[in-house]
Amino acid sequence: MSAGREPPVLDVRGLAYAYPDGHQALYGVDLQVHRGERVALLGPNGAGKTTLVLHLNGIHTAGAGSVSVSGLPVGKEHLQEVRRRVGIVFQDPDDQLFMGSVRADVAFGPHNLGLRGAALEARVMAALEQVGMAAYADRPPHHLSFGQRRRVAVATVLAMEPEVLVLDEPSSNLDPASRRELADVLRALDVTVLMVTHDLPYALELCPRSVVLHDGQVVADGATYDVLTDDALMRAHRLELPFGFDPRTVGAPPAASRGGHGSGSGVDSVTT
Repeated sequence: MSAGREPPVLDVRGLAYAYPDGHQALYGVDLQVHRGERVALLGPNGAGKTTLVLHLNGIHTAGAGSVSVSGLPVGKEHLQEVRRRVGIVFQDPDDQLFMGSVRADVAFGPHNLGLRGAALEARVMAALEQVGMAAYADRPPHHLSFGQRRRVAVATVLAMEPEVLVLDEPSSNLDPASRRELADVLRALDVTVLMVTHDLPYALELCPRSVVLHDGQVVADGATYDVLTDDALMRAHRLELPFGFDPRTVGAPPAASRGGHGSGSGVDSVTT
């Protein structure tokens, strides 16, 4: 991927946002993600991660700055297309699964875009195949395990053929087998991924690049391995590795896959 030579698929510039109660959640955030990247968005609770994500498909509107998706500004006039291009998988799959069958849930979005008949069925089954859930198409979602429901939630977004898949804490509440199954699914997807997570081993496994947000600002951006092995950075921004997990014992990924955004490895720390 020649990410450095292509315009970013996600382009956030100078994004600032305050909630109606006056709480300033974001202060001039800059973030560029290129096609095909898998990027982890890290930071403690209250860092502004969710607020940032909700700007990517127009749920929040920028107080200052700009957000665009493949050159299309995020705003009311482009809202339907932006929401097709940027699909968000929320932490609780039950927020996205509300129909009587898996098939109906996955069909809901494309049907609303006007897809019908054989084309709709093909879209639904292709999305379910991608997440390994095609055999469950006619099952009620509430009869599935939590891990299976999360994969179906991913399929509901994939059926919209998004350019960017945003995942909010995808590994939370999963048993080890479900965690591995979801990781296998995400690795195989040909889509740009932005993953909000506190699960630092999962970030290392799936995302070559990590962006650290703290107090509404980007404070670091670089190869995930380099972020997680920068002890001073981790301490300063309240990032904690699980007990007994040391990225150094796992080993750094090959240099070619470590570069944060097409410019080699290393962490770009931002001081404010």
